[in-house]
Amino acid sequence: MAERGIHPDWVERVLTHPERMEQGANDPVLRHAIGRISENGNRVLRVVYNSSVEPVRIVTVYFDRTLRGKL
Repeated sequence: MAERGIHPDWVERVLTHPERMEQGANDPVLRHAIGRISENGNRVLRVVYNSSVEPVRIVTVYFDRTLRGKL
């Protein structure tokens, strides 16, 4: 997250209040929480996490360029 300039607060915000949710195409256990980050030019943050464990385990977090302007 540090290398990508992603703040932990943003990850928490997208996880608790996603604008869109998707299920993993190759792994049904993985969920994708997606939301815009206004503090970073409305870039779209994608948080991929494992929903089968408690607490959820974050797999990866990145700014999704394919969704820019589409959300």
